[in-house]
Amino acid sequence: MFDLKQHPHRRFNPLTSEWVLVSPQRTERPWQGQVEETQPEEQPVYDPDCYLCPGNARAGGVRNPQYPRTFVFDNDFAALRPDTPEGRVQEGELIVGESERGICRVVCFSPRHNLTIARMSVAEIREVVDTWVDQYQELGALPFINWVQIFENRGALMGASNPHPHCQIWADEKAPNESRKEAHSQSEYHVKHQSCLLCDYLELELRSQERLVCENDSFFALVPFWAVWPFEIMVISKRHVAGLDDLSGAERTNLAGILKQITSRYDNLFQVSFPYTMGFHQLPKDGKPHPEWHLHAHFYPPLLRSASVRKFMVGYEMLAMPQRDITPEQAANRLRELND
Repeated sequence: MFDLKQHPHRRFNPLTSEWVLVSPQRTERPWQGQVEETQPEEQPVYDPDCYLCPGNARAGGVRNPQYPRTFVFDNDFAALRPDTPEGRVQEGELIVGESERGICRVVCFSPRHNLTIARMSVAEIREVVDTWVDQYQELGALPFINWVQIFENRGALMGASNPHPHCQIWADEKAPNESRKEAHSQSEYHVKHQSCLLCDYLELELRSQERLVCENDSFFALVPFWAVWPFEIMVISKRHVAGLDDLSGAERTNLAGILKQITSRYDNLFQVSFPYTMGFHQLPKDGKPHPEWHLHAHFYPPLLRSASVRKFMVGYEMLAMPQRDITPEQAANRLRELND
């Protein structure tokens, strides 16, 4: 008899209409690949060489103010620029390129260099959430912006160029790939079922409780059935809201609380300041109605079974489809059992 817990199988991601291969029998294979340090170096409260600390000069030469809380500035080395001239290059249907305008900003969570979300108080994280809301509204109101992507790369393993607690916001002229896939899938589901894809998915998850990690009055954190990374987590609002700016004051505080719970569990799982990429998917800013859109966030952590194992998506994953060994149910169970 086929068993999800024992036999190779693939799982469908209804948000992106893509598949992931799950191979639970491979968890017993030996590992002789790359290993990491288990204890990261402790950071100071203030680093005179950090270009994000208060009062220090940034890499582009501008000096930071003595900011007391959150601090937002335009990225000195932005991937997108608002003054990019309009243009298009095309040769038939096979070579197509077009200009892309946008704005890139950096949000420093705190003046303290040695903090992470897991080490911040809920009140401190709530100030970050309020800043995200302000930036989402401000950037989304610009006439040439159609998508606002808030994301954090935590740790050098995830490409973070600086350990100071911060995130980035990229506002795009056109919707990027992942948002387009999710928008298309949610819209198709809404038309077909006259209901919300993620609302219906939450109902299914609550029946089984297998993949639920933690929750509060406003949010669920779970390992999605179709998760690619071993300890991937999706945060979904309990109420059907489309964006961060739809959250009430209490819901913003609860969002801060669930983020602290998740990151604390990650740190406790591997006994390190855990590396991850986290980002919000919310209502596109294209001026169109999107009744299908449901606010959610993705956490993508790269580490496999312990702090020492580094696992990249290579080989079959790059050439065929994503593949994972630890099942989402096993991952959720381990995360549930940890102190938050």
